[in-house]
Amino acid sequence: MKKTKFLFVSISGLIGDIAWHVKKEGNSVKYYIDEKSERQIGNGFVTKTNNWEAEVDWADVIVFDDVLGQGQKAKDLRARGKLVVGGTPYTDKLEDSRAFGQEQMKKHKISILPYKDFSYFDDGIEYIKNNPGKYVLKPSGEAQNIKRLLFVGQEDDGSDVIRILAAYRKTWSEEVKEYQLQKKVSSGVEVAVGAFFNGNEFIYPININFEHKKLFPGDLGVATGEMGTSMFWGGPNKLFNMTLKKLEPTLKEEGYVGYIDINCIVNGTGVYPLEFTSRFGYPTISIQQDSMITPIGEFLYKLAAGEKFEIKVKKGFHIGARVVTPPFPYKDKKTFDSFSKDAVIIFKKNNLEGIHIEDVKIDKGEWLLTGHSGIALIVAGTGMTMKQAQQQMYQRINNIIIPNMYYRKDIGDRWFEDSDKLHSWGYLREA
Repeated sequence: MKKTKFLFVSISGLIGDIAWHVKKEGNSVKYYIDEKSERQIGNGFVTKTNNWEAEVDWADVIVFDDVLGQGQKAKDLRARGKLVVGGTPYTDKLEDSRAFGQEQMKKHKISILPYKDFSYFDDGIEYIKNNPGKYVLKPSGEAQNIKRLLFVGQEDDGSDVIRILAAYRKTWSEEVKEYQLQKKVSSGVEVAVGAFFNGNEFIYPININFEHKKLFPGDLGVATGEMGTSMFWGGPNKLFNMTLKKLEPTLKEEGYVGYIDINCIVNGTGVYPLEFTSRFGYPTISIQQDSMITPIGEFLYKLAAGEKFEIKVKKGFHIGARVVTPPFPYKDKKTFDSFSKDAVIIFKKNNLEGIHIEDVKIDKGEWLLTGHSGIALIVAGTGMTMKQAQQQMYQRINNIIIPNMYYRKDIGDRWFEDSDKLHSWGYLREA
């Protein structure tokens, strides 16, 4: 494929790793970050711009990395004839509004768990008292990005969620304007099914992935955006056909271009979708890129151009872990400045295979941590078995030195039990 000019447009500096890999393939890249506090991310890796709109005519392909209003910009540019990877106002809303996402699942004949939306904490408390049970508390709107506010109840009568709501009423009422209470599935496997859409149809293979959101091994501690993900590629299966496939006509009508996935709880009695991600996942997209044989620049161009093609991927299992430093998963400038600002990233051996950048810059030839969240690297591995993929990833992590770094040592361990259940229930059987 001829070399292509790519413009990456980001709100908070999420897509820098993909921009870097696209550049390494010989393409021209310009990268824009909207949040001024994050604009050093990617410095030294790719060419930066502080005015993305002035670069639209220069670019062959424009890539948006998030929701939060980017869908309208992507839609407007497509209407002008530009090749764009990005959403629409409709697909943004699938993720931004939990209630809208659930209603769209219901409209598309996808079974959903009972839920109810609230604007006042007292109303939720009263509802649980009148309807005792296990609930998951999910803040909606912008507050859903504060991952530590999500709470999964364990008490049969919902008393633990009532206590959390009472505490949030005192401390988070300004941030949490609306929230959702969803019935909790007591047993099952949490699994996400995702696929790329080219504006007309899904591109195969699909991606089955397992997120590890808690900070500590064993799924303990606070919820983070993500500590690591394991995944594999395959043909359309029962899980895909029961969920994402049903949205294909609507996504075509929208002209959506990009990645979309549905996180689910599944068990022997059914599939229970939880929420949409209608954009690239992080660190998912970096692990996916690492597992692709198709060059990521060629892939993005074909996707934006609406071409029908098959993604060439490595066989087996693929895995990635986040390597982070304080204050992750929180954002605290004082802590970041004390422990992580400009922390140097050292590789014992000069080997960058499986290495993907997050909040990193190059200064005087050295890789340094920047931004303010302490998210340093994604380290990926691949193997014909999950155990082999884990071994490769952790060997690569052992090659890294960052002061005060930490990461989870159990990414992928769930597969050894979950795989038996998913196969016995028939959800991974290709259609």
